[in-house]
Amino acid sequence: MSAVRHDPSPGTVRDAGTADGVRLAIENHVAHVTLNRPQAMNAVDLATEAELQRIRTQIENDPDVRVVVLTGAGDRAFCAGADLKNPSVTGLEYWAANRVGGFGGIALRETLNVPVIARVNGFALGGGLEMVLGCDIVVACEEASFGLPEALVGRMPLDGGMVLLQRQVPFRQAMAMMLTGKRIQAQQALAMGLVNEVVPRAELDAAVQRWVDDLLACAPLSLKAIKQVVRLTGSMTPSQAHATRLPAVVAALQSQDADEGVLAFQQKRKPQWSGR
Repeated sequence: MSAVRHDPSPGTVRDAGTADGVRLAIENHVAHVTLNRPQAMNAVDLATEAELQRIRTQIENDPDVRVVVLTGAGDRAFCAGADLKNPSVTGLEYWAANRVGGFGGIALRETLNVPVIARVNGFALGGGLEMVLGCDIVVACEEASFGLPEALVGRMPLDGGMVLLQRQVPFRQAMAMMLTGKRIQAQQALAMGLVNEVVPRAELDAAVQRWVDDLLACAPLSLKAIKQVVRLTGSMTPSQAHATRLPAVVAALQSQDADEGVLAFQQKRKPQWSGR
């Protein structure tokens, strides 16, 4: 990826770049990550997978990023999953590979503590749905559809689908999707709790921006702490989880923003978050 860096003043693109399969732009504390293979329905090949992993690491190490928006280029697809037209490894080799964070580096990622919004602009299939499952908030256009069709081609949803879908939607609906490979439409995904909001395509960007604005209105360290607790304590009992002293929680409670939030409330003004 080639990168262009500017001063991080409000309203300017601080870090933007493109690779054959991914575009990245960071502006006003928001990292926009766009899968950029519309001719292949934004299917992910090995080069794109490697670039997504690199971008995830960059975002994790960038304290200025407070929200991530993940989407696909074009109007047909968010992501159609792994690129099976030009497979370079067998299914067993794919499963055995060390793929940090699951599909696209996000499905099973536990270290990416900033909120991630999926802007679903079309098909989210296979690994595409696995990336959606790794996001925190999902906004879809009315034409979007979701599915895990791996069993139809002799594969399995190895990179998060089998272990995440059953945790996020009712069990029998999850099993029906995985065992038949059938797609569901956006409104059905909304009804089962897979997505947060469904809007007409023309309103998709505005809807995503409302979610971005709502997230940016909150203290960034508080959001990181909330996400870390939710992600890392899900298998604990409530008492165990409550007693766990995670670093992000300590950092948020000791931050300047913790004082700023209370002061702004007392002074009846909007807080000015510093992320410190």
